[in-house]
Amino acid sequence: MRGDPTGRGPRPPSLATVERLPVYQRVLSELLGSGTSTVSSEHLAAAAGVGAAVVRKDLSLFGSFGTRGMGYDVSLLIGELDRRLGGDRDWPLIVVGIGNLGTALVNSEGFRSRGFRVAALFDAAPDVVGTTVAGVQVRHFDELEATVAGTAACIGVVATPPSVAQAVAERLVAVGVRSLLNFAPRVLQLGPGVRVRQVDLSTELQVMSFYELRDEASQL
Repeated sequence: MRGDPTGRGPRPPSLATVERLPVYQRVLSELLGSGTSTVSSEHLAAAAGVGAAVVRKDLSLFGSFGTRGMGYDVSLLIGELDRRLGGDRDWPLIVVGIGNLGTALVNSEGFRSRGFRVAALFDAAPDVVGTTVAGVQVRHFDELEATVAGTAACIGVVATPPSVAQAVAERLVAVGVRSLLNFAPRVLQLGPGVRVRQVDLSTELQVMSFYELRDEASQL
């Protein structure tokens, strides 16, 4: 492979591209399960809800996987996406906040697939601490530092009330957690080098209502 004459190295994929990769992976897994061995960029694009040119551009950033006139080898592409998304590694997760939402998240299939493993659960409520969820005992939040040190976890999930989310996030970062998935309806203010993904159901519903209002206005 020729070196980059600019010295800057390969262009990193955009956030939008990275967000589409798990969608491609899900579509490909469904295709493989149905017995499909190859797929065209047009078919993959239609199933993923994007354009074929977008699919080809996204995948070209990681190498050459398609054959002109034949499409992509589904199994090969799933394996490559798995590798790029870390599905071939063990990813211990720390979850703080084991209320209704936290319990549902821990019991969900997404938390037990693609290499993700719940390593520790924390809460501060006396009636929750000591209980077991998905085979993992809930510890008191005061035990965070002592417990996380032995897990090698770099991903944390915040499912607490908004009033304590910032303090929880700061303590997670202090023990070495650098990526946070935040379900609390509050914007977290953290330092550089910390990745935060906000999952706010009310925000998503507001986006839907915005488009509904726009559609209504266009029909007037």
